Amino acid sequence: MPKPAILCVDDEVAVLESLEIELQQAFEGNYVYEFAESAVEALEIIEELCKEEVNILVIVSDWLMPGMKGDELLIQIHQKYPQIVTLLLTGQADKSAIERTRTHANLHAYLEKPWQNHELIEAIKSGLAKL
Repeated sequence: MPKPAILCVDDEVAVLESLEIELQQAFEGNYVYEFAESAVEALEIIEELCKEEVNILVIVSDWLMPGMKGDELLIQIHQKYPQIVTLLLTGQADKSAIERTRTHANLHAYLEKPWQNHELIEAIKSGLAKL
């Protein structure tokens, strides 16, 4: 059985690289780590992982991205995969977008950029504890 996955979505490659380092240090090889630079790419990765029967546990998403914003992405994912824990990691989301994500995507946590490593890891761990 394949390892479960954590997916990070951000249009800034440097942010994704930072997240990869943090996740590897915190969780080592316990999970598959996937990274997408857009909502469209994230949806493609989710579809691919599901075909491979990989259980996606957590999605950490930026809010302000070209094409589709993070709240829209997380709501769309939640409608199809309500068990996935969702986190918004952004410095740009407005209060209404955060509330919309809480209401319609069961948002587990909202963290502002620049984030504190321990806060992000604790938010992910508390989300995993809910599963």
